[in-house]
Amino acid sequence: MSGWSQRLAALARAEWQHLIQIQRSDRIWQMPVAAALATGLPLLVGAWFGHIEYGLVSSLGGLVFVHMPATAMQHRMVTLMACAFAMTACYATGVLCHFAPGWAIPALAFLAAVVTMLVRLYAMGPPGSLFFVMAAAIGAYSPVEVLQLPHAVGLLFLGAFLAVLIGFAYSLYALRLQAPQPVAELPPPSFDFVIFDSVVIGAFVGLSLALAQVLGLSRPYWVPVTCLAVIQGVSLRAVWVRQLHRVLGTAAGLLLSWAVLSMPLGPWSVALVLMLLSFVVEISVVRHYGFAVMFITPMTILLADAAHLGEIAPGPLVQARFADTALGCGVALLGAICLHNRRFRAVVGRPMRRLIPPRLLR
Repeated sequence: MSGWSQRLAALARAEWQHLIQIQRSDRIWQMPVAAALATGLPLLVGAWFGHIEYGLVSSLGGLVFVHMPATAMQHRMVTLMACAFAMTACYATGVLCHFAPGWAIPALAFLAAVVTMLVRLYAMGPPGSLFFVMAAAIGAYSPVEVLQLPHAVGLLFLGAFLAVLIGFAYSLYALRLQAPQPVAELPPPSFDFVIFDSVVIGAFVGLSLALAQVLGLSRPYWVPVTCLAVIQGVSLRAVWVRQLHRVLGTAAGLLLSWAVLSMPLGPWSVALVLMLLSFVVEISVVRHYGFAVMFITPMTILLADAAHLGEIAPGPLVQARFADTALGCGVALLGAICLHNRRFRAVVGRPMRRLIPPRLLR
């Protein structure tokens, strides 16, 4: 028993060290400020005109800013513009699924697989495909009428376009303070990393949404978003640590969310709170993911539900968000076990390889 207790104590210490480990960051403080402006300015405009719901849609497009690499200006702008197009396309696909609910699950699984393929093919760093899929998931469950579809997609594109402009202005200043990093040579694409992993990730993202709908969750779109955020780890160990960060950070973040939602927030205060949360997230996410999740949780809740704050009680909303997170993390852990299991890869990957021309396989 003493040997078991010593091993358990050593395991607990190792897990605790992983949880509290803080990474170094070379981000300058102006980057979180620019990210907060990309997210918050559309909300301020929406509050000015008395349509906070329009500003919230544009704020989703503002998330494009966080995909900007630390490279030379020409590479930054090409990347941002490509991400702006991809974010708009994903949101439009999600909104279209609102009119055909039966297609939401396969469409979201397909988008998660394709966007993950592209992100891995071009070696894009975090947050990877997360925000693209989140935009599609929120769009799929947004109460948009047919004639409002171009309007909603246009609002998101305007937010993404504003993020590109802010990225350009920020880069003019930032490149004077920090030399640009060289554009890394893209590694040769492999079947396992680019295709197989992406298809499996997309399948489990779709499975998580299907389970959320079967269980009748009030906001099923958070489940696939959580699943994708966790399953993207490069190893089973990384997935496990990220899951712990996600669950514990969300639990703490829900307390903060309850406090925020309990305040009498108006359109202007919602915009300012979202900008503050975005600033804290971007300054901390590269240092400690779990700490950043504490602020990501209320930020995402406000992005999706700020237009209906007076209609929703904070308690049920917080409880539903925790249930979504727990279900998404559970499916993500199951998917990660499959992804990192050699037998599963051999059994499932063999027929998948037959569908691809041999000249394209590596």
